[in-house]
Amino acid sequence: MPDLRWDEVKPFFDPELMGSLPDGCVPGTAVEDWQALLDLIRTSGWRWELTRGGTPVPGPLPTAEELLARQDGEVLGLLAVWPTPGVRVNFWPFSAEDVDYDFDLRELQGQAGVDAVCGFLAAVGRRLGKRAGMGGEGSGGHPVLAYDPEVDRVVLPEDSPGFR
Repeated sequence: MPDLRWDEVKPFFDPELMGSLPDGCVPGTAVEDWQALLDLIRTSGWRWELTRGGTPVPGPLPTAEELLARQDGEVLGLLAVWPTPGVRVNFWPFSAEDVDYDFDLRELQGQAGVDAVCGFLAAVGRRLGKRAGMGGEGSGGHPVLAYDPEVDRVVLPEDSPGFR
């Protein structure tokens, strides 16, 4: 049974209401959490691409320390990941303290889109043992839905004691 049903979350997947690239975040992380995320990407076989300034960075997936390290003036990298075909998640390695990412809602319509987001949030949240959420574009980390490790599923925050 799906964590959430399309009928109950349809407004959260509307690009007009949420912005076409809603923000996601795992708050309160450290370098070790980023490494666990990179290990998840590797072991799950998810397709990925790392770019800096729009230029692909060749080679294997870097370590978390390499991904987060930047020299003065160096352009921030973008780690694009496809956890399922046709669904892209962009990770923004701003700092070790939060795992920031966004989705393209145009790729996530109907129950299949809800299931893809829930599957992704649950996989990341379980691997890190933390809350992994999705909020509106520019929401500042306030999720409208999130994986809650206390109940081991994706929930609407008002339905979860872990979000109060």
